Amino acid sequence: MKNRRILLIEDDETIVYGLTELLADEGFETVSTGCLREAFKMETGGFCLVLLDLGLPDGEGFDFLKWLCQKREKEKESLTPPVIILTAREEEAGVIKGLDMGADDYVTKPFKAGILLSRIRAVLRRQEKFSEAEDTLFCGNIVLDKRKTTVTAGGEKVELTAGEFRLLAYLMENKNRTLTRNALLSRLWDDEGDYVNDNTLTVTVGRLREKLGEQSRRFLKTVRGIGYQMEDCGD
Repeated sequence: MKNRRILLIEDDETIVYGLTELLADEGFETVSTGCLREAFKMETGGFCLVLLDLGLPDGEGFDFLKWLCQKREKEKESLTPPVIILTAREEEAGVIKGLDMGADDYVTKPFKAGILLSRIRAVLRRQEKFSEAEDTLFCGNIVLDKRKTTVTAGGEKVELTAGEFRLLAYLMENKNRTLTRNALLSRLWDDEGDYVNDNTLTVTVGRLREKLGEQSRRFLKTVRGIGYQMEDCGD
């Protein structure tokens, strides 16, 4: 990865100093700001990642996240870096709100350096894989071919409905990222505009696990109170 610049939006000077030193040891250059006013002036295309605090002196980090995600929709993906939320708030509602708005991951304070670095590496790996726009997706013993619309698990072909295939493809495209139930429900909104309810999502996930086999439980995980995650144990 050529771009090793990280934008840190955080007003706690102790955290800023510690993270700047930590990231420098990992080969990253950190540019920091402690307020939204300055954050909005930043050229975000010059960064590979944003670490975003939610509680800032001149507003909510959610405001910056909303602005960045709107920018992401208008411009090329490569011009808008992924976002990891740093928050002292442990309420599920705040975490879900951030993920629904487009954040790529979150870490609650106080956090261990190793955990944060692991999350950063995982997000950057996903970003690189996404930019490659591969037709074939892998997760453990599961292989999904988007072009041929086929799925195999452990080398055996798996017959899926259109809804099951869409759900699995979306989960695998976002491998190792927690997807909220709301995000998945929106993705499963069918072509006729009929809403897929929460119970339907639960049933669809259950059928996916059954069809993919016993090993799928290692890969298709429930994140309690939030949603689901396709996790490659080998990553």
